[in-house]
Amino acid sequence: MRLFNNWEIHSYPFLFLLIIIPIFFIWYYRNRHKDSGLISLSITNLFDKKEDMSKYKIILYTLRLLALSCLIIAISRPRTFESNRKVTLFDGLDIVMAVDVSGSMLSEDLKPNRISALKNVAIDFVNGRPEDRFSLVSYAGESFTKCPLTTDHNIVISAINDLNYGVLEDGTAIGLGLGTAINRLKNSKAKSKVIILLTDGVNTKGFVDPLTVTDIAKQKNIKVYTIGIGTNGFAKSPYAINPITKQLMFKNIPVKIDEELLTQIAKITNGKYFRATDNNKLKSIYEEIDKLETTKLQEVKYYSYQEKYRFFSLLAFALIFVEFILRASIFKSFI
Repeated sequence: MRLFNNWEIHSYPFLFLLIIIPIFFIWYYRNRHKDSGLISLSITNLFDKKEDMSKYKIILYTLRLLALSCLIIAISRPRTFESNRKVTLFDGLDIVMAVDVSGSMLSEDLKPNRISALKNVAIDFVNGRPEDRFSLVSYAGESFTKCPLTTDHNIVISAINDLNYGVLEDGTAIGLGLGTAINRLKNSKAKSKVIILLTDGVNTKGFVDPLTVTDIAKQKNIKVYTIGIGTNGFAKSPYAINPITKQLMFKNIPVKIDEELLTQIAKITNGKYFRATDNNKLKSIYEEIDKLETTKLQEVKYYSYQEKYRFFSLLAFALIFVEFILRASIFKSFI
């Protein structure tokens, strides 16, 4: 039976014996007058006065009941404990996130824009899977590995925060992005290998056919989850650069996502296609992927105990000893 902090009672049924303590005390209180005694005082002016000293016997009786209480607590085995946790990883995952960083990812249908919304959700996803290895691939008109497979999640999170438009040639080369992600996993020894491919457009660039590299992923037992990000209808998106200010200019543009291609990629690799039309939907997609791809762990807890019954046993004998000394000395003359 746990008490507080790190205390517990191992044989707690013995504690029910404590109920006899108040019963004994009530019995004594009701029968205290049957055991009374008188003592004569030798002081001259109190010759005719006699004092009832039996009322002091309650001190001895209280000591005896306290000693009995300590013995009951001792046999119930109070103890403190410390717990240590050991986690053994049986089946960790290798996960590559392939992220589209083309100019359209600055569209503001997700807040503050698509790429910023993705960063927040992806970081939470990484933090929620401390046992897995992650890699990050960014792609637009070309692809680039921002972070190789690693268990150092601080490096992964730093790479996610560093995702930005303008580093790579603009465009959407889904085949290149997927191919680079597959290369990150080609030497992986993990039993489960996953790619999360996110895009907001249609394959318009690159010399690699997306379905060709999808077949390679299938051969290597790599599961691909695809995410199309963007609202249904129109979105405030960049369409040109102001020649004077060199700033992007925005206007409402129809959202075009090749959902048929993304669905095929997911189906061929036994993955799943998702559509993120707003921030909440994007978050729920990553939460669903997190549930679909579980990491097998074994948790073993070790406990170390320190028995405390000795303290209560010694306290009980100390109380009995005090009662014996008082009975044989101070109370000897009238008890």
